[in-house]
Amino acid sequence: METKELEKEFLTMIEAQKRTIYKVCYIYANDQDDLNDLYQETVLNLWKSFPRYRGDSTLNTWVYRIAMNTCITFLRRSNARPQIVPMTANVASIAADEGTSVQLKELYRLINQLGKLERALILLWLEERSYEEIADILGITKTNVAVKLNRTKEKLKKMSNR
Repeated sequence: METKELEKEFLTMIEAQKRTIYKVCYIYANDQDDLNDLYQETVLNLWKSFPRYRGDSTLNTWVYRIAMNTCITFLRRSNARPQIVPMTANVASIAADEGTSVQLKELYRLINQLGKLERALILLWLEERSYEEIADILGITKTNVAVKLNRTKEKLKKMSNR
């Protein structure tokens, strides 16, 4: 494929997948600077991998996998595990009303107290991904997804009752 054609196809894909990339990066970011760095790093990794995308999984699954791996690697490199991510994004543009916005902020606050795998599971579940898709993205079995997801939901319930 010609370079110009590849670039055009890549930019179209990034435009279509930017919400997915942003959501994954947002879950793992400490602040707006981290969010920007993670987003840029993810796009760079997608660009490096794009010529090798074979279509074995859906494009969205492939993007999720690369975004999550990029974010987790970034956290390992920086050797920092965020406890709470500040809500600096304009959640109001995503939320339908103020009540939903408050609930969404609280949900993200709780999610950011979870471990890396738990965050990934909840993010994908909130995106209404099937257990099969989640298993494919995270590289674990469907049964393991079900067990870990149930445990994570219970953990979130307990955290919200404190």
